[in-house]
Amino acid sequence: MAWDEWEQLKADAAGRQATSMQLNQLDPGDGGGSVALPGTTGDLKVGDSDLAKIGKEAHTLYDSLWDKARVAVPSSDTAAGDLTGQGFALGNGLKHVSNRWDEQLKSLMDACAHISNHMQVTKKVHAGDEHYIQRQMSSIDALDAGFDERVGAPGEKNPAYDPPKK
Repeated sequence: MAWDEWEQLKADAAGRQATSMQLNQLDPGDGGGSVALPGTTGDLKVGDSDLAKIGKEAHTLYDSLWDKARVAVPSSDTAAGDLTGQGFALGNGLKHVSNRWDEQLKSLMDACAHISNHMQVTKKVHAGDEHYIQRQMSSIDALDAGFDERVGAPGEKNPAYDPPKK
């Protein structure tokens, strides 16, 4: 590709961008910004299987990083030591790169472990919350039945106060 052709392509692209604009949102239609009310967007629902899948993928990534990404560090360190011993300045640069790789790898592995552990804890906590809420709601229903005079057929006594006699 010739230089002139490259310049022409750049000018064409700049002309297309100057005549059009793309926004990262849709026009709400009323001329102003609008915020969706919580009741119109639905509830956030995450099942235990979803959390388990995320945790499993994070654990799998952690294992892969442990098995495959660390293999370069010992050989890089050895090469860096050999180069430095022979008087090459490249040895110090390679050692620096190896150290940074190891630091970044550990940071990424820590993040994967954190995600995996968090998903397991979240699953347990939410399961406990669900059971607690169900117990509370069922006890409220039983209590309500005792105070609701309308329980049973109209005109008859509430069986919670006066159980039927045999």
